[in-house]
Amino acid sequence: MIEILTPAELDRARVTGRLVADILQSLRQRAVVGTNLLQIDRWAQEMIVAAGAQSCYVDYAPSFGRGPFGHYICTAVNDAVLHGLPHDYALADGDLLTLDLAVLKGGIAADSAISFTVGQAPSPKDAEMIATTERALRAGIAAARPGARIGDLSHAIGSVLSAAGYPINTDFGGHGIGSTMHQDPHITNTGRPGRGYTLRPGLLLALEPWIMADTATLVTDPDGWTLRSATGSRTAHSEHTIAITETGAEILTLPTSAAQ
Repeated sequence: MIEILTPAELDRARVTGRLVADILQSLRQRAVVGTNLLQIDRWAQEMIVAAGAQSCYVDYAPSFGRGPFGHYICTAVNDAVLHGLPHDYALADGDLLTLDLAVLKGGIAADSAISFTVGQAPSPKDAEMIATTERALRAGIAAARPGARIGDLSHAIGSVLSAAGYPINTDFGGHGIGSTMHQDPHITNTGRPGRGYTLRPGLLLALEPWIMADTATLVTDPDGWTLRSATGSRTAHSEHTIAITETGAEILTLPTSAAQ
């Protein structure tokens, strides 16, 4: 299913996007050495409920997962990169943490992810890996405009990742979003320009470049959800929800502080 939002629905999407971004910013500030992943999940739950919103994850049960996810946020540490199931783990100094959050409010969902190191300053390799996903995300957003095709976005993202020397996995990537979290079209993190669905104003997309330092192969944890690099290498993931407008792309998942 591909949805095209009305102006009123787009206004609600802006509210949801800002909420997701503000929650992630708050969690980033609170995630310090010694913080337990289950505490991060509880904080996310409290903020989502207080905002009158709903989690997109608690009852999420796709074919690639093991039953309902059962938590409010994805917490991926070090070699984990996607669908990190919160568990009893206290963050250590230098851990590379990815927080991925999707929320539904006013009938419209928004999805965003950030990666950062806990405690000490990131190593040069970690800093470059995170920065590369952020550059790739900006490139994908810059390519998003009416009349462009999904392949144009994939190509823009993949060009940045490849130029930096990172292998690219195409099993998981960006996606359409609207009244539900995951919709068509699928947006791989590399691709050929001029291919795929043509973008139209009112379309919402979640773009999410993610990489593993030295492999494109994923392995699944015994929990049935958490995806890790097959080599144990570090990972990074950046994501924004955007709206296609008449003139280009509007980033919906920017925190309130960024708009001031």
